[in-house]
Amino acid sequence: MTVASPLTFDSATERHPLYPHLFAPLDLGFCTLRNRVLMGSMHTGLEDKAADFPKLAAYFAERAAGGVGLIVTGGFSPNLAGWLKPFGGTMRFPWEVSRHRQVTGAVHAHGGRICLQILHAGRYGYSPLQVAPSKLKAPINPFTPRALSAGGVERQIRAFVRSATLAREAGYDGVEVMGSEGYLLNQFTAPRTNHRNDAWGGDACKRMRFAVEIVRRIREACGPDFIIVYRLSMLDLVDEGLAWDEVVQQAKVVEAAGATLINTGIGWHEARVPTIATSVPRAAFTGITARLKPHVSVPLVTTNRINMPDVAEGILARGEADMVSMARPLLADPQWVNKARERRADDINTCIACNQACLDHVFENKTASCLVNPRACAETELNYAPTTNPKRIAVVGAGPAGLAAATVAAERGHHVTLFEASDEIGGQFNLAKRIPGKEEFHETLRYFGRKLAQTGVDVRLGTRADADALAGFDDVVLASGIRSREVDMPGADHAKVVSYLEVLSGRVVPGRKVAIIGAGGIGFDVAEFLVEHGPSASLDAERWRRQWGVDLAYEGNRGGLAPPEAEPAAREVWLLQRSPGRPGARLGKTTGWIHRATLKARHVRMLGGVEYVGVDDEGLHVRVDGSEQTLPVDHVVVCAGQEPYRPLADALAQRGITAHVIGGADVAAELDARRAIAQGSRLAAAL
Repeated sequence: MTVASPLTFDSATERHPLYPHLFAPLDLGFCTLRNRVLMGSMHTGLEDKAADFPKLAAYFAERAAGGVGLIVTGGFSPNLAGWLKPFGGTMRFPWEVSRHRQVTGAVHAHGGRICLQILHAGRYGYSPLQVAPSKLKAPINPFTPRALSAGGVERQIRAFVRSATLAREAGYDGVEVMGSEGYLLNQFTAPRTNHRNDAWGGDACKRMRFAVEIVRRIREACGPDFIIVYRLSMLDLVDEGLAWDEVVQQAKVVEAAGATLINTGIGWHEARVPTIATSVPRAAFTGITARLKPHVSVPLVTTNRINMPDVAEGILARGEADMVSMARPLLADPQWVNKARERRADDINTCIACNQACLDHVFENKTASCLVNPRACAETELNYAPTTNPKRIAVVGAGPAGLAAATVAAERGHHVTLFEASDEIGGQFNLAKRIPGKEEFHETLRYFGRKLAQTGVDVRLGTRADADALAGFDDVVLASGIRSREVDMPGADHAKVVSYLEVLSGRVVPGRKVAIIGAGGIGFDVAEFLVEHGPSASLDAERWRRQWGVDLAYEGNRGGLAPPEAEPAAREVWLLQRSPGRPGARLGKTTGWIHRATLKARHVRMLGGVEYVGVDDEGLHVRVDGSEQTLPVDHVVVCAGQEPYRPLADALAQRGITAHVIGGADVAAELDARRAIAQGSRLAAAL
């Protein structure tokens, strides 16, 4: 069979040779989507200020140009009571329409379609103005909501309809009504948060009425040729969430009310189950969308941890859904769809679901970005334009910072030589990829390997650069990384004491009892590495669901919860830190709790305020709260921090060569791949 060239494939007339389902058009009756990829809603921080809308338009334009079938914006509130935070983005007044036309115009210019997400935070709103079906404070919010009166419920419905009509006026192809993740509509549907006994609460039919009325009235106001996506919580993952028959019932009544598509929502923000972190297996929740398909006629969209074309194609080919939703994968690579269409999946800059620059930034009131793609949400300010003055550039070190600097500089047209003392690229990423739940780091290294070859970087592995070798270059970039910090205590040179580098590289296999000194990110990673038996559950969705207590069959449980089944630990582990307080308190806002819960389930003992007395044949002697004790361990793994490693800096300075120092070689207080890649990329963009 003759395979069509990537440049001549026409999704309207041909089946894609690799991904026939992914690139099949989707006929919605009044319009046709060019493929089965929906860019899921994700708040970026650019939605909240009128001055940022040109940036928001550029951000969405790149994804539309990248081939996405349908885009959904970050959430916009229909009124002040629905704010996620004070002064957050809204769609409530006619004068807001013009700023949104920048967004819709930019997307339509590239043949894309876009829906505005209407999101009412309810009791999740970080504001004293919040309202909810009942006066019940969320466990993740200090504010207690005001319970809506019957008249207040009606005012909220009208606000949703007003937002939808304004969205149509602004040029949006439709709206997504946010009915999941524990926001206001979900608060109405779930008995957990709806304790009303009027027409808007009580039995399932009354609890669903709020959502149904919103969809029905939007359809009446906006007409038959307007996309209405309803985000349905199919798996609440909280106690007193929806029962499965209620999920099915709600899907049916929402469809009857006029929904065009039903999108899958997974988990509330207060749930004890992770849903989008890197440790969650790919496509771990698509089975719940598949369960709903026989019950409705409208197309269903599935979501969560779908980050590569083969995963997406498999879901659609098995008939589990009609579309796949991806948000962060399109932060990581706006050309994801085009690369898949052109059969260049190996060129995709894969989302590793780390949350470090996207969700963590948003929760810190920063603009979102992406660890592996610093241009995300910075499209108007960080550009890799071709240089008019090609230089010879040497980059020393092929860790994350060096890889970013080398590939961006070469992409711009500079002549780049990359020196790496070891026999492989990746630096600390080669250790990270061995941590259970961080297997996605393999993808980042695959991407950078491809990028080095495509941009023509002269890669010299197993080569330790010196000042003589670097003397002839126009610019020198030092990305030589870190060295682990040693601990100063009696017995620090004992045979039991090893560094995390020795453990993660496999040079040392610790015994059955291990103490870890240092409870930062690396200490937690090492602990998870030590308690795991062989391959991690992140590679086995069914096993992972058992561990976390997720029941897609809803066997007698509301919300899809089941008792978690913790696996025994491979080792007995103590995780220790000098500073008082809870270990892991400074881990990522959206993922730190997952690491703490994982280690707690494996019975890792985590102690703060520890004084290290010394190590001898008996083990590690410590003092906690003035009481001395001996931990009878076979090994003590030191994760006490890092120091910059830049031995070339002085030698270069003596020869009058100014070097740019980036990554861990610049700041090594805590390993930070997000900062390293951004720093390397921005430097290369400026050279």
